[in-house]
Amino acid sequence: MANWKTACLTSDVAIDTLALFNVAGTCVLIANLGDEFKAYPPMCPHMEEPLVESGICADGILTCNKHLWQWDMRTGEIRAPAERPSLQILMYDVKVEGDSVLVDLEQELEYEFDEEEDDDDFHW
Repeated sequence: MANWKTACLTSDVAIDTLALFNVAGTCVLIANLGDEFKAYPPMCPHMEEPLVESGICADGILTCNKHLWQWDMRTGEIRAPAERPSLQILMYDVKVEGDSVLVDLEQELEYEFDEEEDDDDFHW
């Protein structure tokens, strides 16, 4: 059963930009693609990079500038060569009512990150 919550106003997110909102205690990244809004978990699924800082939204493609992974913002599918080509970006259901952007928070979307060796742990 859907659990629609207001994330922001349509005017809060300019076209081809990303903005982070706390929606009922859940951090949600909202993108304005010009003709529609999309919502995602706030972190890059690759290495927990905050997409509000490193994400670039252009022409319906989301690029994380940390490692240049790219996704189709409408489908979530990976668009550029990546170490894990099957890793799609997760998306919340979104609808616009009047000037409000609503997100379905029936379930918080989270990625399972691999525990990788920290650069600080590397020794010669």
